[in-house]
Order: sequence, then C-alpha cells, then structure tokens
Amino acid sequence: MQTGRIEVIAGPMFSGKTSEMFRRVRRAEIAKKKFRIFKIDFDNRFDEGAKVLSHDGAEENAVVVKKAEEILDLVEGVDVVGVDEGQFFGPEIVQICEELADRGLRVIVAGLDATSERKPFGPMPQLMAVAESVCKIKAVCMVCGQDATHTYCKTHKEDDVLVGEKDEYEARCRSCCSK
Repeated sequence: MQTGRIEVIAGPMFSGKTSEMFRRVRRAEIAKKKFRIFKIDFDNRFDEGAKVLSHDGAEENAVVVKKAEEILDLVEGVDVVGVDEGQFFGPEIVQICEELADRGLRVIVAGLDATSERKPFGPMPQLMAVAESVCKIKAVCMVCGQDATHTYCKTHKEDDVLVGEKDEYEARCRSCCSK
C-alpha cells in the first residue's frame, strides 16, 4: 500500500511553484500513478476553463472546485493529488489534505506562503506545518537580479486577495521590497 504524504511547494510569485508541481506529477505519471490537479474557481488569470497554466507556458488539465471539500469526492482511483494556488483555499484545505494523505494519497500543494505585506497567506503556513516535506523556492528580484523571496505588489489593493499577474506583482528580494 502506498504511504500518503503532503508536500508543499511555497515561494513568491514567478518562482516556479506550479512548474515544480507539474514536474512532480509528471514523474508520478511515469511511475504509472494516476494524478488529478485541482484549482479554485475564481483563479482565472490564464484560463477560464479546467486548466492550470504556469508562467512558463506549461499546462495541465485540472478540476475546478468552489471549495476544498469537493476534492474528497473527486479522487476515486487517484494516487497523486495536486492543488494549485493553495493560499486561495480556505482553512479547511488543511484537514482535506490530511485526510487524503491518511487515505494513502500523495498530496502536492503549490502556493504563496506570504502576502505582499510579508504576512502568512491563508492556510499555507498550516499546510507547511503538517507536511512531510516543504520546498521553498526563490524567484529572481526584478530590481537587482538577486534571489527574490517576496512578492511585491505594484498597485493598491484592498485585501490580501488580488488575483493578478505581472502588471500587479513582481518578485523582489528583501532589500528591494522597500524601494
């Protein structure tokens, strides 16, 4: 029997979190494992339909859900579950991921661990705490070219969730976040 586990891929925007999730599910597919990727319904930056796209143009089919609980009923026959943009799911995603791992599934969650104000983002810190592995990746600072560990918001926003792209956000290092 397969041992379940939770893997979290975290970092700032433009760091390759979704691409890393794709790499992991493709390796699982080579190992003859069945996978399914989920995304939240309001994240339609790249595609209105049932696809997850990375910033580098890669794409995978996905199941669009309105809330995390729906995932539990949509994993029959699946070995590996991918969750893109984990920060957009409510706190219940933590319990859902734990239940899936307890069932023996490998759960891979990609998402922002911090807001552009450098505060914990949604359920990601809790997911990182219960995960068997956490991969924190970096982007390239768009100001100085060093390693970027933060997401910088270039526009005014009212709350933590402003679904956006390069017009609204860029990756920056700690020093350049204050510029």
